Amino acid sequence: MSYRSTFAEGERAAFQALEMEKTEDWDDKRSRMRKRFVDINYGDRNLYPDIYCDNKISNTKYNVINFLPKNLWEQFSRFMNKYFLLIAILQLWPLITPVNPASTWGPLILIFAVSASKEAWDDYNRYKLDKQANERDVWVVKKGNKTRIKAQDIHVGDIVWLREDDEVPCDLVLLGSSDSQGFCFVETAAIDGEIDLKTRVVPPPCIGLPLDLLHKIKGVIECPLPDKDIRRFDANLRLLPPFIDTDYCPLTIDHTLLQSCYLRNTEWACGVAVYTGNETKLGMSKGLPAPKLTAVDGMIDKLTGAIFIFQLVVVLILGIAGDAWKSAEADKIWYVKHSKKAPWFDFFVIPLRFELLCSIMIPISIKVSLDFVKALYAKFIDWDLQMYDEKTDTPTVATNTAISEDLGQVEYILTDKTGTLTENVMIFKRCCIKGVCYGNSTGDALTDSALKRGLTEKNPDIVKFLTVMAVCNTVVPILSSNGAVSYKAQSQDEEALVNAAAQLRVVLLSKRGATSEVKLFGEIKEYEVLDLLEFTSDRKRMSVVIRDSDTRKLMLLSKGADEAIFPVLCSDQPVRAVADAVETYSKLGLRTMCFAWRELKEDEYTKWSFKFKDASSSVIEREWKMAEVCQLMEANLELLGVTAIEDKLQEGVPDTIETLRKAGINFWMLTGDKHATAVQIALSCNFVLPEPAGQLLHVQGSTQQEIAVSLERVLCTMQISSTEPKDVAFVIDGWALEIALKHHYEAFTELATLCRTAICCRVTPSQKAQLVELVKSWEFRTLAIGDGGNDVRMIQEAHVGVGISGREGLQAARASDFSIGKFRFLKRLILVHGRYSYNRTAFLSQYSIYKSLLICFIQIFFSFVSGISGTSLFNSFSLMSYNVLYTSIPVMVNVLDKDLSESTVLQHPQILYYCQGGRQL
Repeated sequence: MSYRSTFAEGERAAFQALEMEKTEDWDDKRSRMRKRFVDINYGDRNLYPDIYCDNKISNTKYNVINFLPKNLWEQFSRFMNKYFLLIAILQLWPLITPVNPASTWGPLILIFAVSASKEAWDDYNRYKLDKQANERDVWVVKKGNKTRIKAQDIHVGDIVWLREDDEVPCDLVLLGSSDSQGFCFVETAAIDGEIDLKTRVVPPPCIGLPLDLLHKIKGVIECPLPDKDIRRFDANLRLLPPFIDTDYCPLTIDHTLLQSCYLRNTEWACGVAVYTGNETKLGMSKGLPAPKLTAVDGMIDKLTGAIFIFQLVVVLILGIAGDAWKSAEADKIWYVKHSKKAPWFDFFVIPLRFELLCSIMIPISIKVSLDFVKALYAKFIDWDLQMYDEKTDTPTVATNTAISEDLGQVEYILTDKTGTLTENVMIFKRCCIKGVCYGNSTGDALTDSALKRGLTEKNPDIVKFLTVMAVCNTVVPILSSNGAVSYKAQSQDEEALVNAAAQLRVVLLSKRGATSEVKLFGEIKEYEVLDLLEFTSDRKRMSVVIRDSDTRKLMLLSKGADEAIFPVLCSDQPVRAVADAVETYSKLGLRTMCFAWRELKEDEYTKWSFKFKDASSSVIEREWKMAEVCQLMEANLELLGVTAIEDKLQEGVPDTIETLRKAGINFWMLTGDKHATAVQIALSCNFVLPEPAGQLLHVQGSTQQEIAVSLERVLCTMQISSTEPKDVAFVIDGWALEIALKHHYEAFTELATLCRTAICCRVTPSQKAQLVELVKSWEFRTLAIGDGGNDVRMIQEAHVGVGISGREGLQAARASDFSIGKFRFLKRLILVHGRYSYNRTAFLSQYSIYKSLLICFIQIFFSFVSGISGTSLFNSFSLMSYNVLYTSIPVMVNVLDKDLSESTVLQHPQILYYCQGGRQL
């Protein structure tokens, strides 16, 4: 029966079935299940229209009605502003005010007006961007026909049509594309900063549907409640008759088009809206980051509190003395006319007068002055051409203008390795296949004569090894008009491996749907990719289940870290030669990847596929269930070999680290690479000196007891070495680190504080953030630097976050306080800009407090010759002129003093050491 002949009947049946599910406790049930159900293409008849928001986005903090009260509430949330308001209100009482209230109200209103104007201008700019996005024209399906509407009028369940280069207006589940195999390409730089195009795939039930039926498609999508995780989407699709039966099709992030992405290299695509407005993944991720309090700001707050307490003591003493003098001496002096019938509150008049006179102890202008000069410091960083990377056209940008002075107080730098210290340009260098090493003599396996001879003879082990390299990946082949094949990959390692396989005559030609086409020594072979077992940071491996189109054999191809592959091999596998090769390559600083495979039986795969499908269709805890099922399949593998990829150090990295270490800064390297590779890179980068000038201590073990013994041994060694002038560092892997932090926290903390350098390998993104938090808990100022999405949590956790705009995208740069083009610019950022910013901020803070205390003490001394009556020495105009003139002078000095010469600072970097920890302030 055709689609068209049964469509009306199927639509009626589907609508009646969904109406039967409409119950009064639908919201409660859905909330309890942590799911939402999207009815595809029901338009005005959407069964549950009130529970989903429209697609109007709003990033503004205020509106016309709430701006004034909300902004004032935010400004008066600060203690200093509350204090100044109280003083200004007291000055309205003529009986106690010694000066004109304008001397306080004028600066107070000016400061509040400047802050409010800045907030209003920033919010208006956000409103204009929102309005532009909300009123953009888009095409949607209404009653079976395409209709142009405003983007803000899109509702959940609407089918949205996109053309090439269109921006995606909301989060969509892809239903169709111009590609016959259901592929489309999107640019996701707006949400994850990665410039490489991503491949998105139409769900299998929707592939091949004609355009007129896409207008009438009906179904239900079961998906999680809105969240901000842009890398996960665990959902299910059920198309209703006549399109398909009621079986579920699992959906992942590869089946989605997220808001603010752009459709590229695809004529058209369409999808159903599942999240709209501020409920999209991008909308849920938005929000202002938590403000960071600099060391100088913390010190100023403490000084302000201390001055306030001192002020209360002074006011109390002078008030009591003034009342005593008035009662004892005032009647004897004829020109002091005190009322004989004083009111009940007369006792408080003189103390309140002194409170108003002493209020200038806390300078009202200090916040505005500091905000102004800090913004200028940030501009000096932006304008510095010596930190401009011409090769990538990347300037240094200060995205956080409030913490420049913290750069001059950094005591710990925690850095990623790949892409931060290295170039992240992967080059295939060596390999070991079935115990035979290639490239050791020449340094390049691609030119190894023994490997070429094996290819000519079509050695089965070599062919199998290269086939895994070419097929087991997520690389997207791009065929140009001249027939050349290029590759787009999210992972630089995968791109290097596929390119190397292509140079060795095993070329990945195309991926059409579930079919990968490989040119094997001139012969075209097709492999049907049945299942993809995706890589995760916990599993540290990925696999694919494929079927050879010629022989119909089923195979499992796997690749991953040696620690993830070796435990799942057959018990009788000879792994010694490959393990030795892994160790050798790691000592050379090369990145290693192991490959394995096994042949599958039909009945074994059939049983497993049911479990895999059930886990992949789970909306709740899908990742955990998938890991369990993947473990069942990834077992009893045959080891094929290992590859070694070179990632060169960036220019100037060793010199930068050596200079910063001389300035008294400690370094921790946090990487996901294996132990030997991390150590080799650390030695190359001057993190630690080679023997005998330096010493590496290893914290290792797999059990709690082994870790305890290792920590005790290393601590004993540290105590012995503490009397020797030796550079000591410790090395620990992710597993040992987890046990140490959980069961031996005090011992690990003692070790970490004794060593200036730490190398943490095989650590996860969450462990990186945990280590930053640990160092912060010791009250050291920390700086975290990285270049990838896995470094974002670490960067946000540190006092100062620095992101590198690298090949892994702009995620780290966008989440950071400062973004730079290369690691070597960190030297100038800290030693020049950090030091100058810190000195200037300290000077301005000291000057502001000093000049306020000076004028206040003059008032106090005058009180002793004026009868301790609370009379002001200065008139109101003098006070206002004093505040304006003597606040602008140090600000101008800060602005004009912009000589950022490296000659003095970098020749004597030890001067930074004495600036740390607020010692100068």
